[in-house]
Amino acid sequence: MLLVRGRAGGTALTGTIYEKGEDPPRYKGSPETDAPYVWICDEFYEVDSGGSTQPIGDRVIQIAFETPMPRGFESRDRAIDGAKEHVRTQFARLDVPDGDVEIEIIEDPDEK
Repeated sequence: MLLVRGRAGGTALTGTIYEKGEDPPRYKGSPETDAPYVWICDEFYEVDSGGSTQPIGDRVIQIAFETPMPRGFESRDRAIDGAKEHVRTQFARLDVPDGDVEIEIIEDPDEK
């Protein structure tokens, strides 16, 4: 299991890559995937009202979450690249520039 964490604007988003031999969690509505590497992470977007209040940099915004959608990959490198892209995309949805997002790969989550 790998964790991929993006930090920007005083907040963080962390998702999980399940590796060969590990079983990703299953939940109502999750698609079946037979891929050896499975990425699962929240997806969110800014809303005008409702949602959850989240400080991002010098702003306070409302965000709504979508059900995480597992994505399968055939290699570890592709899974990591896909996870990084996903995290950057989530911050971009909140108008955080790509260059402001710091990505961290946590190889052994039990040590963090």
